[in-house]
Amino acid sequence: MPVVVVESPAKAKTIEKYLGGNYRVLASFGHVRDLPPKDGSVDPADDFAMKWEVAADSKKHLKAIKDALKDDPTLILATDPDREGEAISWHLLEALQPALKKGSGVSRVTFNAITKAAVTEAMAHPRQIDQPLVDAYLARRALDYLVGFNLSPVLWRKLPGAKSAGRVQSVCLRLIVDREMEIEAFKAREYWSVHARLATPQGAEYDATLVSLAGAKLDRFDLPNAEKAAMAVSAVASRDLRVASVAAKPATRNPWPPFMTSTLQQEASRKLGMGAKACMSAAQRLYEAGLITYMRTDGIDMAPEAVHAARDAIIAKFGDRYVPSSPRMYKNKAKNAQEAHECIRPTDMMLSPDRLNVSADDQRKLYDLIWKRTIASQMEAARMERTTVEIASPDNQVGLRATGQVVLFDGFLRVYDQGRDDDEGEDSARLPAIRESEPATLVKNAFLSDYEKAAASEDSLIETASAGQLVAGGFVANETAAVAARQHFTQPPPRYTEATLVKRMEELGIGRPSTYASIVTTIQDRDYVRKDKNRLIPEDKGRLVTVFLTKYFPRYVSYDFTADLENELDEISAGDLMWREVLGRFWKDFSKALEGTSELRITEVLDAIDDALAPHLYPPRADGGDPRECPLCHKGRLNLKTARSGGAFIGCSNYPECRYTRPISAPDGEAAVGDRILGEDDGDPISLKTGRFGPYVQRGEATEANPKPARASIPKGWDPATLNLDRAVQLLSLPRPVGPHPEDGELIEAGIGRFGPYVKHGSKYANLPDVEEVFTIGMNRAVEVLAAKQTRGRAAAAAPLRELGDHPDGGAIQVMNGRYGPYVKWDKVNATLPRDVAPEDLTVEQALELIAAKAAKSPAKKKAAPKAKAAAKPAAKKATTKKAAPKKPAKKAAE
Repeated sequence: MPVVVVESPAKAKTIEKYLGGNYRVLASFGHVRDLPPKDGSVDPADDFAMKWEVAADSKKHLKAIKDALKDDPTLILATDPDREGEAISWHLLEALQPALKKGSGVSRVTFNAITKAAVTEAMAHPRQIDQPLVDAYLARRALDYLVGFNLSPVLWRKLPGAKSAGRVQSVCLRLIVDREMEIEAFKAREYWSVHARLATPQGAEYDATLVSLAGAKLDRFDLPNAEKAAMAVSAVASRDLRVASVAAKPATRNPWPPFMTSTLQQEASRKLGMGAKACMSAAQRLYEAGLITYMRTDGIDMAPEAVHAARDAIIAKFGDRYVPSSPRMYKNKAKNAQEAHECIRPTDMMLSPDRLNVSADDQRKLYDLIWKRTIASQMEAARMERTTVEIASPDNQVGLRATGQVVLFDGFLRVYDQGRDDDEGEDSARLPAIRESEPATLVKNAFLSDYEKAAASEDSLIETASAGQLVAGGFVANETAAVAARQHFTQPPPRYTEATLVKRMEELGIGRPSTYASIVTTIQDRDYVRKDKNRLIPEDKGRLVTVFLTKYFPRYVSYDFTADLENELDEISAGDLMWREVLGRFWKDFSKALEGTSELRITEVLDAIDDALAPHLYPPRADGGDPRECPLCHKGRLNLKTARSGGAFIGCSNYPECRYTRPISAPDGEAAVGDRILGEDDGDPISLKTGRFGPYVQRGEATEANPKPARASIPKGWDPATLNLDRAVQLLSLPRPVGPHPEDGELIEAGIGRFGPYVKHGSKYANLPDVEEVFTIGMNRAVEVLAAKQTRGRAAAAAPLRELGDHPDGGAIQVMNGRYGPYVKWDKVNATLPRDVAPEDLTVEQALELIAAKAAKSPAKKKAAPKAKAAAKPAAKKATTKKAAPKKPAKKAAE
């Protein structure tokens, strides 16, 4: 039988089902070869020769394929239809070449979906390996190796704690760091908006916003403070208002195109909270099960037969009016055709999510998303009416506007609407019937609840302003609460989510569908970035790496350079460029940049980074003083320092006399952290200090009489900058006695150890979930925690099936029920019951025989065997005499 090779066993199982018994389908389990992680794997001096190594786990998979080829030398490579899949086929062919007989048939087949029709069609049209696609892979792999293998050691030597750098991952990290710097440099600007609640003559209410004042258009910052806002409120409240115009305009919303890799990852993040890696993992399993088309693609076009199938599914489920007169065709906007396959879509449009037979929750949710997006992409547009109402005073000194939207026909919105990133909302309020020239009457007390809410949150409330207005923090209303002004502040750009980061990378042309997930995952695994509430926040070491690379390798973390290099790789895949020429140009400049850092010293690097980050690390002080002056000792100057762990911090140049430190990520408004006296307790000074294991508090000072004064580490989660004397004394008083245990009277204590907060009873410890509980826990809670730990620590003893009585040498004989059936238990001897003996029929004599036999057989239990024969006194005495002689010398040797 011809041998068909795919990447995964799941894919192999599905394809073998479609091909029947005429083919043997085996899995390579991904790549079988890679560059070994050592110097010389890519040799620029030898025309970028590459040394490949078969992975240890791959050897058995290659052997299975070689063994299968002995029966039939026909090899069909059916790996994924992209650059990576082509590379796997090429590696397989290279590794299997010695096992292939002369004249063996080798072919390559690809299919965009694992369905019977697609697999059968592909097998009928085999081809050879696409060498330009392989060349693009070789270039990309060599580039990543040359950058990572040569740049990472520079980081290790010049920037302690840095882990690695990568051709694309470092640029992605720069995006996140640059955004964080924007956020930190952002200065909020105040502005106010004015709103009125109006009513039609029929009594229907609606809201309007002030858009013009004193006859001029009102821009965003024209009301910069409460005083100006109060004047605007008075201007609106003191005038009669009338509807100047009503304009209703029809509008349509067309559906979104079907998914490609980047948009799938973005939407899965927005709607399902899935990271890029989790999304692609679930999509991979759906693809291998034959449920969706290939999930790594830049394409948004859909096969004609799929378009017609989608239209049929829409008619069947929603009716004719939801299908447009002609099919929707989407044009691929991606520059590279290398991965521009068909869009990501269901293979069977009639298989709606409610009929899907998949147990995994993540796969079911992702399929639901893909099916809805695909079906919606072929549905009729949504039709709506957008209404704009202009309201003005007779003197035209005041102008307000009310906007609303009414959906006349939901169209594709019945199935799906794309999620939004951050503030991308639109006004969709519905307006009542409003006629031109009719009066617009102010509604009394419309904003009274808003005022009361604002007032309740204020410490000191101004009941009314001089003009009879209601004023609270961030809120101003006229005395009847019909017109109100609200305070706003401009917001910094939001931190990236995985969705917005992938979107930005796509816009810049950085990375490709097969790399997005691994890039985002890598920078988190390296601890350069952390995820908090789905937002990506750079760690200090991530900032340092970015600033270092931007300072010394600016070209290679440039967005434009990275995008241009990606385009060159695409041109290689199209056969328009030679891959070694691209590598040659890159290496010529890159090697010179590496040489330029060879003489750098760590202190030089830190000084350069310190200078580059100075505006961020040392912002101007409000009093005009030197921003680098140490706020603790007022003698030293602040500068950047790195810890062995790779983290960075700001420290005082007057170290070790002054131990002031603070993190680099929060320069504004931080209290001093370092050695300082917190106060006195019982005549002892209580101080906060910083040691090699972090901050701690200490009672008194070390003296000859007391070389080791009481100390206590600051618990994780406590901010040393806000630590006060009371908290320090609490820490130093630990362990805290809770009281005697009600059962045995032994003291229970609460404290903080190397594994966190705990309660202790004798030699038994039980963890507490919260540090604060150490200082408040009472007896009932402590006993409960200790009991729960004891239950968790070991399973509750199983009840015996029978009690047979006591053994002649003491100790109960019991019949127990075990994993492998009933057994007799005595002391440490467990003897299984014969199959022909029921537990209820077992006698004491039989039990003693089973115990003795088991003890004699088991070396671990031999000590118990003589014990069982206590009646043989002479033998016992003899044994004692024999053992006594060697015991004494053995003990001396041990001493």
